[in-house]
Amino acid sequence: MEKFATIDYVIFLIYFVIVSGYGYYVYAKQKKETASSKDYFLAEGSLTWWAIGASLIASNISAEQFIGMSGNGFTVGIAVAAYEWIAAIALIIVAVWFIPVYLKNKIFTMPQFLKQRYNETTSLIMAIFWLFLYVFVNLTSILYLGALAISNLGGGEYFHIIMVALAVFSIIITLGGMKVIGFTDVIQVVVLIVGGLATTYVALVLVSEHFGMGKDFIAGFKQLMIDSPKHFNLIVDKPTPESTQEEVNKYLMLPGIGMYLAGIWIVNLNYWGCNQYITQRALGADLKTARTGILFAGFLKLLMPIIVMLPGIAAYVLYKNGALQEEMAPGGNFNPDNAYSAILGFLPNGMKGLSLAALTAAIVASLAGKANSIATIFTMDIYNKYINKEASERKLINVGKITIIVSIIVSVFFTWDDLLGIGGAGGFTFIQKYTGFISPGVFAMFLLGMFWKRTTGTAAIVGLITGFVLSIVFNNFAPAWFGNETFLYTAYKNSAGVYEIPFQICMGLAFMFTMIIMILVSLFGPKENPKGLELDSKMFKVEPSVMIMIVLTILIVGALYVKFW
Repeated sequence: MEKFATIDYVIFLIYFVIVSGYGYYVYAKQKKETASSKDYFLAEGSLTWWAIGASLIASNISAEQFIGMSGNGFTVGIAVAAYEWIAAIALIIVAVWFIPVYLKNKIFTMPQFLKQRYNETTSLIMAIFWLFLYVFVNLTSILYLGALAISNLGGGEYFHIIMVALAVFSIIITLGGMKVIGFTDVIQVVVLIVGGLATTYVALVLVSEHFGMGKDFIAGFKQLMIDSPKHFNLIVDKPTPESTQEEVNKYLMLPGIGMYLAGIWIVNLNYWGCNQYITQRALGADLKTARTGILFAGFLKLLMPIIVMLPGIAAYVLYKNGALQEEMAPGGNFNPDNAYSAILGFLPNGMKGLSLAALTAAIVASLAGKANSIATIFTMDIYNKYINKEASERKLINVGKITIIVSIIVSVFFTWDDLLGIGGAGGFTFIQKYTGFISPGVFAMFLLGMFWKRTTGTAAIVGLITGFVLSIVFNNFAPAWFGNETFLYTAYKNSAGVYEIPFQICMGLAFMFTMIIMILVSLFGPKENPKGLELDSKMFKVEPSVMIMIVLTILIVGALYVKFW
């Protein structure tokens, strides 16, 4: 395994100059026009459908996907692709039913939705929660995993320098506002997909070469299926008394058919439909543009398992057959999250620089999108409402820029010595653990708030607290109280010897009981709720071109499930 050659640095430099230069061009052009806070934070009316779709994917696919999902591909296999393929269906639901509600009611931030639909208390609580979540969970994990991956690719050196460089690069992009982020994300996605596909190609070639079949990537893919057929099962088998601990751990991560009845839908619909970080791209557009952009993102999601998961399976097969021993355990510390970096290290000169650019594009785009959302929520929902109600448009934009810089600096500080324990938990697990505890309550609050006028502000607060408390109970206490035979679902011993209910099942149970409690609380409230949103059946009507995209997406997802079920 060789480090970077001159051509790799040249390719990466070209990528950096193009993205930064184009970003500055968009920023300079925008600066000549009269800037408003909505234009700065939302790029109101200026993002095309393809820019919205590309920006959604660029912000979504980051270090936790490249590194964490490749690590899960190494451990579990294709079953982890369910996150991506179900996301494509979830994006259809968001495009058809969620986005029209936001646009019809002129919603620009998620806290604004909660204030308009429920009350100011709910809005403020969630604004503060989202700020903490985005800074201390999302920004830090993206920075940590990204710097770790690039550092490992270069031989495990310069982790902190790389982390600071990623932070500075993301600040440069983010300070230009959403319009700069949206259009530079188009370049980022192209680099991400081309570089990602190149890495997958080389991974499959490495497999074919290792088994003496020459440089044939198709033969390499077939060999993966022959060598490790269980890694190509979409449904993880339920453990039996004879199951190994490794098989139990897989089920705890992806609990067979049960995950399709619970957690995976809550994860995706909450992430894509109730998340400032994501919906912000579409909130400044008209309905048709927003819908088309979201569905375009759904098409791109179908490609992601090829880019982020297959290299992990290839790394598993190579490691299992005596290769990548050093790369998977640098310094003697084995970690499945090293799978993607292990493959990258074997890329030929030039292609290694392209894949480094793809990885950097994913990291920087996610950091920029997240930082912009932090600035939007703080500026519009806290500063402008509670600190300076008379602030000028220029003042709001400046506050947003300061917020961007401060949030990224804070995330660097907490990432510097891994103060939050991201590495110990595993990147993908770390993010799911701390976002999943709040997802059932948040999703229930949004879902009932959108489509049931009877839902009250009291029910929203109760639901938020209930979802969080029940998530803790089902994840941490139910197995301890009842052992492996809980009153709702079987728990299994994890690697630490502690009984655990699969995380996605816990999320589904918490969501179900939260919905029931919110409905009961609302039924005891006033029959007429003046805080209901404006809804019109016409706004859910789907244009023929959009319907074609929906049908194609469903057919492709269906074909994939028929193939690998």
